[in-house]
Amino acid sequence: MNQISPKDAKAGAEAVLATLTYTRPGGPKPAVYMYDRPADVPAIEERNEQHPVAILSARPILGTLSIDVQGFALTHGRTAVRNFDDPEELKRIYDAEVAALVMQRTGARTALVFDHTIRRITGTDANASSRAPVHIVHNDYTLKSGPQRVRDLLPPAAAEQALTRRFAIINVWRSINGPVTDTPLAFADARSVAEADWIATDLVYPERTGEIYRVAFNPAHRWFYVPNLQPDEILLLKTFDSANDGRARYMPHSAFEDPATRSGTAKRQSIESRVLAFF
Repeated sequence: MNQISPKDAKAGAEAVLATLTYTRPGGPKPAVYMYDRPADVPAIEERNEQHPVAILSARPILGTLSIDVQGFALTHGRTAVRNFDDPEELKRIYDAEVAALVMQRTGARTALVFDHTIRRITGTDANASSRAPVHIVHNDYTLKSGPQRVRDLLPPAAAEQALTRRFAIINVWRSINGPVTDTPLAFADARSVAEADWIATDLVYPERTGEIYRVAFNPAHRWFYVPNLQPDEILLLKTFDSANDGRARYMPHSAFEDPATRSGTAKRQSIESRVLAFF
């Protein structure tokens, strides 16, 4: 289990002990099927393994965080969006808000918002457009699928031109229903992840195959979360960077069950927006 360092203890860092689901390494390349899995393909769940870890509060160090160092940071901002379930309102208002935020915080020349995912825990307010939180340690893109996302979204000539320069994929994550006190998001310091920890995993759809990273357990991983995340607090998570110069390139993250959550706490509702940032 990862330990709280003497530096953290001296700073009075708070932590919760929680269980995260990793992926056992070894064997053939795993695959997640987004439709009925072929009968002769082993279920990826067979490689799941749970590990108790200490997840530190990031609040004492918020002012020192950088998406180029740790791979995550926190910023503040309000939104003019009133209905996050309205795709037209997201396109008309939220796209511009998110793009401006990413450019301001990263120094990117341009930013393209290409996806919004609303996550809710099933209940009376469940919506058909919502998805459940992901309780698997993962990263959304890989060395292969990061550049492919650019090719998927831009015309061929523009994509190849864009790929000659540095780009990154940033997830912009916020609550859409009050403070997050149930099923928060944990994220690992990118510096604590070894190259061997990344497990390239196929994401198989009927018409195409993508690729994500699942993650093998390593006791060196240093996990953080932001307790009681407020609606005006926005997490920036780097899920890909084309630069290979020592800065954070990927960052493992996962939803988790906080053992301190009280019964009857409002269920988490959040939106994560994926952004291509071009430098």
